[in-house]
Amino acid sequence: MRYIITIQHPAHVHFFKHAIRELKSNGHDVFVFARDKEVAIDLLTAYEIEHIVLAGGQSGGLRGMMVGQTLWEYRLLQRAREIEPDVMAGIGGTAVAHVGALCGARTVVFTDTEHAPGNKITFPFADEIWTPACFTDDGGTKHEQYPGYHELAYLHPNRFEPDPSVLEDVGLDPDDRFVILRVVSWSASHDVGEGGFDDVRDVVDRLEETGTRVLITSEAPLPEALEANRATVAPHRMHDLLAYADLFVGEGATMAVESAVLGTPAVYVNTLRMGYTDEIEARYGLLYNCQGSYRHHNALEIAVRILDGEEDRDWDARRERLLNDTVDTTDVILSTLDVDRN
Repeated sequence: MRYIITIQHPAHVHFFKHAIRELKSNGHDVFVFARDKEVAIDLLTAYEIEHIVLAGGQSGGLRGMMVGQTLWEYRLLQRAREIEPDVMAGIGGTAVAHVGALCGARTVVFTDTEHAPGNKITFPFADEIWTPACFTDDGGTKHEQYPGYHELAYLHPNRFEPDPSVLEDVGLDPDDRFVILRVVSWSASHDVGEGGFDDVRDVVDRLEETGTRVLITSEAPLPEALEANRATVAPHRMHDLLAYADLFVGEGATMAVESAVLGTPAVYVNTLRMGYTDEIEARYGLLYNCQGSYRHHNALEIAVRILDGEEDRDWDARRERLLNDTVDTTDVILSTLDVDRN
C-alpha cells in the first residue's frame, strides 16, 4: 500500500516514527512530507526517516498563516497526484483532509487539541478523526477514540527506555537535582491571545533558590543572563533528559504530558486547557494545571513544594496506574492505517 504522512511540528515526528518504520518493514511505501518548523527536520534526520520538505514553518500573523497553509496544501496536492496514495495521515491534518478528498485517498486525522482553529475546516473533509478518549469535543460520526495519549506513541515502555548517558552530555551527575523549564514562542495559531509565565527570570530565580539546577528549552530568544541555562542536549535526546528530571515546569502542553507519562511531575503554565491535561491531573495527579490570572504565582508555589519534598507522592506508582489504564498509541496508529482492517 502507499501512504503519505505529513509532519508539521517536532511532536509529529515522534508520534509517527515507529509506525513509519513498521509500515516500511512490512513492505509498504511510506512518503513523508514535512514543514521546516523548529527542530522537526533535525529529528527526521536523526531518526533516519526519509522525507521531503515542502514548505517552511508558519509565518507570523493571519495573512502569513494563510499564505503558508495554501502553499503547503498546493505542494502536497502536487505530490499526492504523482504518488496516488491509498491513505494519507497527519496530526491536525487540515492539508491531509483537503488533499485526500481531491485525490481519492482515505484520510485519517489524529488530534488531541480541542481549541485548534483548523478543526472546523478539517473535520468535515476527513474520513476518520482519532482522538484520546478524554477529548472533550464531538467530532461527529467519523470521530473515533482510544484510551491513551499522543505521547504514548513514543514514550510507552514498549517503545522507549531512557538512556542515563544523557546526564553526562549536559554536565550532570546522577545525584544532581534538576528541573526542565519550557518556554514557548506564542507564534502558533492556537496560541494567539494566550499566555504563560509573567517573567521567566523570576521562574529561574525561584527554582534555583531550592538548590536545583534549571535547564531551559525555548523556542524564543532568552534574556542574555539566562542563556547559560539553555539545555544543550540534542533534540532527539530530550525525552531521556525529561525521564531523569526531578520536575518539569513549562508553557508547552506536549512536554508537560511527555514528562507526566515518564513519571516526572509536571507543572503546566498556560491559559489554554485541553482534555488530556485535565485528565492527567484529575485521574493520576502527575500534572498540575495553572491557567488562571495567578498562574505564574501558583505554578511557582507548586513547583517549590515539589522540590522541597512537601508534595509527598509516589510518582512511579502514579505512572504505573496511568500505563495500566492506557494503550501503546503506535498500535492504534497502525490499526487505524490498515486499509484492509474492515
